[in-house]
Amino acid sequence: MDFLVRFLATLIQVLQFAILGRVILSWVDPTGQYKVSQVLQEITEPVIGPIRKVLPRMGMLDLSPLIALLLLNVLQVVFRSAS
Repeated sequence: MDFLVRFLATLIQVLQFAILGRVILSWVDPTGQYKVSQVLQEITEPVIGPIRKVLPRMGMLDLSPLIALLLLNVLQVVFRSAS
C-alpha cells in the first residue's frame, strides 16, 4: 500500500511540473508548434480539459491550469497524510 501511495504522489508531482511547463511554454510558443509543447499538452489535457469545460470563460485568461494545480496539491496532501 505504501508503494501505491508513493507512486500516486510522484505521479501527481510529475503532472504538476508538466502543467507548469505547459503554462510557461504557452507564453513562448502560443500556437503549440514545438514538439515539447505538443507532448506537454497531450500529458496535461486529460487533467485540464474537464476543468476548462466547467469553468466559465474569463476573456483570454485561462484559469484551468491554476485550478488543476490547486486540486492536484490537495490530492498530494491527502496522499501524504495517508502514508
